[in-house]
Amino acid sequence: MTRDEVPFAQATASREPSAFTRRPAQQSIAFVMSPALGDTLNLLVIAHNLARAGRQVQVFGNHANALAAWLPGMSVAPALRASEARDVLARYATVVQMHRDRPCADLQEWHPGFIHLHDVEYAKNGECMAARFAAFAARHFGLRDVVVSNGMRAPAGLVFRRHSTRVALHPEASSDDKRWTRTRFVGLARHLARNGFEAQFTLETSEKPHWDSLGILHALPPLRHFADTSALAAWLYESGWFIGNDSGVGHLASSLGVPTLTVFRRRRIAQRWRPGFAAGAVVVPPWWIPTAGLKERWWRESISVRRVAAAFESLRSRVEATPESAAQIATQAAIRITPT
Repeated sequence: MTRDEVPFAQATASREPSAFTRRPAQQSIAFVMSPALGDTLNLLVIAHNLARAGRQVQVFGNHANALAAWLPGMSVAPALRASEARDVLARYATVVQMHRDRPCADLQEWHPGFIHLHDVEYAKNGECMAARFAAFAARHFGLRDVVVSNGMRAPAGLVFRRHSTRVALHPEASSDDKRWTRTRFVGLARHLARNGFEAQFTLETSEKPHWDSLGILHALPPLRHFADTSALAAWLYESGWFIGNDSGVGHLASSLGVPTLTVFRRRRIAQRWRPGFAAGAVVVPPWWIPTAGLKERWWRESISVRRVAAAFESLRSRVEATPESAAQIATQAAIRITPT
């Protein structure tokens, strides 16, 4: 999704550390969201659990702000301007951002309550990011009961998975090394159509020229693009399924309870970054590609349309056998973690 937040380095690096001009409110916690949609949705897990526990939470980020109507009870605001970041964040006892040095470059140098999640992200365990962040919220903040949920709820008037045969396909990603081949996405769309599904691509306006340049536009299913993250969320919420590359759009679909199938280039990346809010599955390169270098070079070609289609059928069978697994977010029955 659009990376529309600005780095804070220029505004903060030139200023000497100093005492706060006002005492931060006790228990007040600010979240500085990454411009990446997936990062935002996963970091909201911690913010949501703190808000559930009665803490004073403020979220700054453009994606979160666009989704304000989907985040009942959460105080959200646009991304901070570089010129105001330090003055605003000094009002909070704790400031959390996912990365050590972005979007705010030097928080750890001047804010005594700064928390980053680098070690949580790269911890060697099998949990997805949403579960890691829920466990961190319990452990670090002493919360007695946490949920693997970011608190998203659909505004009135939308119907969960209304279009049960619509498959939202997202064939793009933030970088080329995350993209399965575009021609195979087209092949997958054709396969789905032959089997009674309505395949539709969701693209950013800026991504459409990539498809035009391939000269295959005439062969594509409907292309959908949306004015903002909230409009995309509404469309995903009423879709039956999601299939895509490793991207924030898959995390958004999962946050809304829509079953997801995600194509990853590496098994370890899939382990950490698979969408973890609702029923889902991943497809990774086969084990027989012998080295990391060859996997990196040939992973796209090693994953066939047939493999992805088979994984989708397996996911379908699992969800339809236990429909409550797909609806856990829509019914607010989020997975709970109780610390020992």
